[in-house]
Amino acid sequence: MKTFLKKHAFGAALLLASLQAHAQLDKIPEPPAIDAKSYALIDFASGDLLASKDPDARVEPASITKVMTTYVAFDEIKRGRLHYEDEALISEKAWKQGIDSSESRMFLDVGSRVKIIDLLRGIIIASGNDASIALAEHIAGSESAFAELMNQYAAKLGLKNTHFVDASGLPDPEHYTTARDLAMLGRALIRDFPQDYKIYAERSFQYKIAHPQENRNGLLIKDPSVDGIKTGHTSSAGYCLLSSSQRTGRRLISAVMGAKTWAYREQASLELLNYGFRFYEMVPLLGPANPVATVPAYKGEQDTVQVGTLQPVSLSLPRGAKDRVRMEPKITQQAIAPIAPGQVVGTIAITLDGRLIRNEPLVALKAVAEGGLFTRAVDTVRLWWAGGQ
Repeated sequence: MKTFLKKHAFGAALLLASLQAHAQLDKIPEPPAIDAKSYALIDFASGDLLASKDPDARVEPASITKVMTTYVAFDEIKRGRLHYEDEALISEKAWKQGIDSSESRMFLDVGSRVKIIDLLRGIIIASGNDASIALAEHIAGSESAFAELMNQYAAKLGLKNTHFVDASGLPDPEHYTTARDLAMLGRALIRDFPQDYKIYAERSFQYKIAHPQENRNGLLIKDPSVDGIKTGHTSSAGYCLLSSSQRTGRRLISAVMGAKTWAYREQASLELLNYGFRFYEMVPLLGPANPVATVPAYKGEQDTVQVGTLQPVSLSLPRGAKDRVRMEPKITQQAIAPIAPGQVVGTIAITLDGRLIRNEPLVALKAVAEGGLFTRAVDTVRLWWAGGQ
């Protein structure tokens, strides 16, 4: 008997060890150790934060500021208040921004008129401070007024820890952002202006001078999946890079802030992007084709109605974590006809390993018309017994 017990105990121990080993294999590694002030890696489709280091720490955006400058311009174009072929008059302030310093510039001439599309390329590709000021003045009359517009857009986009004072990103105590906010700004840029965004993938731009200016984002050459977004550097901000890559139908966005060299900001950004694509996957969870539950429909032509989400809900999850996701619906409102698609009846909590990762409204997926007089009378009693109305 003792021999039997020892034999089976040994077998159970081997089985437990095997299960533990497999569990360890399913655990994804920690993100790369990035030597920078802060960073954030997000999934474009879901907005989920995949990896980070101090993502909400205040940092200087430097020339990544120009992403918001172009966002405002693209929105003006979308609204029909600005056009690519419009011409902006180059002020002395914009001209002097390049002439009187070693800052990046497009080499604009004072008093000249330059097409908006050229200014945009000068901002995006050449990172021209002179072009940024010229565009800001054309849109808002002055750079300070344009900065107010930038802050309005930042608030609208939910960039809670961002504030701008100029259009190009020169150092100022009141000009700040975070890695998370910049990643979300990049997401908004690509989502809202997919056609205009293509300028960010252009490798070079030539205006006036003998040789074209190369795009400062070296990842455009190193990795063909990268199609943007923007570099930034000042002595106080360090070397920064907001980048985006699209592979096999997925897009990730990374923001690396305060690296020590331009080469390292590219290396760090690529490490983060590779990590996200390798160890995370997009998992569809909810949508009109995936009802969560069926609930009673009172006073209606049908007795029940399916509930879920009208819009698809997908999460970017660690590889292999799909089976550990749990969805817990909570009905907070009785479904009483007439019921319209999208009528909120509760919430659904999505958890991974017991940790809440998302709350979504739970809504009726289809319409339910009001029933006849008898049905309504019977259901009035049913609701009374159920504590409803």
